[in-house]
Amino acid sequence: MPDKQKSSDKPVKRKSSDLKRRMRDALKGGGSKAIEKQKAIGKLTARERIIAILDPKTFYEYDLFVEHAAKDFDMNKKYLPGDGVITGTGILSGHPVCIYAQDFTIAGGSLGYMHAKKITKIMDHAMKLKVPLIGINDSGGARIQEGVNSLAGYGEIFYRNTQASGVIPQISVILGPCAGGAVYSPALTDFVFVVDKISKMFITGPEVIKTVLGEEISMEELGGALVHSEITGNAHFYAESEQECFDQIKQLISFIPWSNKKKADSFPKKAPKSKKYKIDSVIPTDPRQPYDIRDVIKAVCDDSELMEIQERFAPNIVIGFARLGGETVGFVANQPLYLAGVLDVDSSDKAARFIRYCDAFSIPLVTFVDLPGYLPGVDQEHAGVIRHGAKLLYAYSEATVPKITLILRKAYGGGYIAMCSHHLKADFVFAWPSAEIAVMGPEGAANIIFRKEIQSAENPDEVRKQKVAEYKKKYANPYVAAAYGYIDAVIEPSETRNILIHALEISSEKTEVTPDKKHGIPPF
Repeated sequence: MPDKQKSSDKPVKRKSSDLKRRMRDALKGGGSKAIEKQKAIGKLTARERIIAILDPKTFYEYDLFVEHAAKDFDMNKKYLPGDGVITGTGILSGHPVCIYAQDFTIAGGSLGYMHAKKITKIMDHAMKLKVPLIGINDSGGARIQEGVNSLAGYGEIFYRNTQASGVIPQISVILGPCAGGAVYSPALTDFVFVVDKISKMFITGPEVIKTVLGEEISMEELGGALVHSEITGNAHFYAESEQECFDQIKQLISFIPWSNKKKADSFPKKAPKSKKYKIDSVIPTDPRQPYDIRDVIKAVCDDSELMEIQERFAPNIVIGFARLGGETVGFVANQPLYLAGVLDVDSSDKAARFIRYCDAFSIPLVTFVDLPGYLPGVDQEHAGVIRHGAKLLYAYSEATVPKITLILRKAYGGGYIAMCSHHLKADFVFAWPSAEIAVMGPEGAANIIFRKEIQSAENPDEVRKQKVAEYKKKYANPYVAAAYGYIDAVIEPSETRNILIHALEISSEKTEVTPDKKHGIPPF
């Protein structure tokens, strides 16, 4: 009997040995030389990246033994482990996520039919399970040998990105080249992370540009991390290293809900770091002198922790996540340090998209207002500031989450309306005593209203000063707007944190009846 038992064990052992051999082959990726080349330029391997992002020992890989289906151009003779992409599930900050990482060591991470099928499969899992999706992009683009099948693969991915939008968080991490059609998947996701000297994104590369236009430009100058962080706005987070990037992802995940059916995790309430951020002394007495609006946010939010988004792009507006009373909120604030905090084409786009994200995932919005209006000029008009500025109006008007607004200083003209005024259905609008709410600034208003008196005066300059002072006395305060009920309360700066937390608490169960329609038509 024992001999028979030993005999029956042999097939099982052989199969187990075969499994281990197949796994060893697949886990080698593109081979030692390709891996050495990857590391020589400061890049981790695809599998190392996944492990670095997730909680320790929580990654489970699927479709390890998938192989490409290409036959032409001698592709039938090539073995591409896992078809150049790793997919699986894991735990991040104690919560489940779906994740994939393109492996540049295998055929340059090029996307073929089965490569795309693995990605779409894990995307479908993320949607069914209602968990975040993290995609690590490091690919030379479509696999030319597979022709239209590669293009079809991209289309399937784009469709799923769109369907998942507003349902689950989608995070794109660019850790290598991301060119051609491949760039549209990150563009459709919620947050894009880039790393200096490693990330490259562009529709057409330097060689094509040189051939077609005769212009010479490097990959870094064309689509490097700084370009997309500062100029295009395509990237939301910029890092100096891959590890810094992974730390940013972990921080972001701590602020956002796991799906649109859940709330973001609550944390113990923490007081701001009042020794460093003193709200009573942040704003200068001179209304023309700039200050850093981030100091105001940090003076009121829990532990003075603000995770700013698109920090380098359109810096005249600040957006980001923080906590008030232990709960996540989205902050939108004019930044007087840059262009006096005016609204323009880029800042309107930046804020509008963030507002819609917060609304989709039930994150309350807190808006800090201090701006002279929209940026004037031929360049802005020709760039479509009307259309882009309308995106901000649309986003705030459409949002049904709790909306709390605080006017700190200037709120002039269309800027006053656009920054979540009562007229766009803010739930509460507060103002500091230093608030000025008017159609325009005192100097410009006085020149128009009192033009004839100024022009006919013996001393026009003196009369102009008198009329400016008269206008300031009447309108350079929050009380006219408060008299009409457009301001709910004028508060001392020291009251700000408490009243914001109170307003958020009492509006947490807010419901709003919206028109019956398929969807609106934003000014895209």
